[in-house]
Amino acid sequence: MLDDAFVRARREKRLAFIPYVMAGDPDLETTEAVLLALSDAGADVIELGVAYSDPLADGPTIAAAGQRALRNATHLREVLTLARRCRDRNAPIVLFTYYNPAYQFGVERFAREAAAAGIAGAIVPDVALEEGAELRAALEVHGLMMPLLVAPSTPQQRAERIVAAATGFVYVVSRLGVTGTGYALDFAPLRRQLASLRELTSKPLAVGFGLSRPQDVRNVGTLADGVVVGSALIDAYAGTRGQEAAARVRDFVAPLIAALSVS
Repeated sequence: MLDDAFVRARREKRLAFIPYVMAGDPDLETTEAVLLALSDAGADVIELGVAYSDPLADGPTIAAAGQRALRNATHLREVLTLARRCRDRNAPIVLFTYYNPAYQFGVERFAREAAAAGIAGAIVPDVALEEGAELRAALEVHGLMMPLLVAPSTPQQRAERIVAAATGFVYVVSRLGVTGTGYALDFAPLRRQLASLRELTSKPLAVGFGLSRPQDVRNVGTLADGVVVGSALIDAYAGTRGQEAAARVRDFVAPLIAALSVS
């Protein structure tokens, strides 16, 4: 499913659009409405966050969303139930989780039930390449992909190993630090990073961390295959619920989607 999404975007001469949503923020009913709004608006893939009490890569906006979800008792089981309910109406979903929830759930069970829920893959940012073999193998057995992250500080030889092991796409971290929109992006080193990674792989490269405006999307340029937008999207519907949240989501993503063209 992930391969098809990037192939379609490439055929249409545009970047793939990958929004991030925290499941259960502010409630699961709103998350369902937001997922469907994003799919109807043209999202190619959706990252669905699983709240965790000690997030490694989450900036203030996503960390706060995760805390709200946890207060609602939104855990992995509830997220999988939501995904199963939406599976026939949604863009492909990739879970964005941390290793502990998957480990506590049971790695093989996590992969099996995620596949049964229609999940396309999982991103687990706190699992190092050397420590992720069991999880990658379990996901592969059940037909799920595991995109891996490459940071600006990743040495070239290690980046080569990461992109070789990644499936679905390579998640290119645009800058050091955590997610969020309160940091200015320097696109010159990002373009150099993308060019370097392109020499290593033909797999899709999706850029995330800090992208929030149509100009950010355009600045990614033709070297990438997709863009991930998370914190700014969550901020766009913060404090709302249900169809009001869905309407704000549609309004926010429309100019981003219009900026995806690379022709």
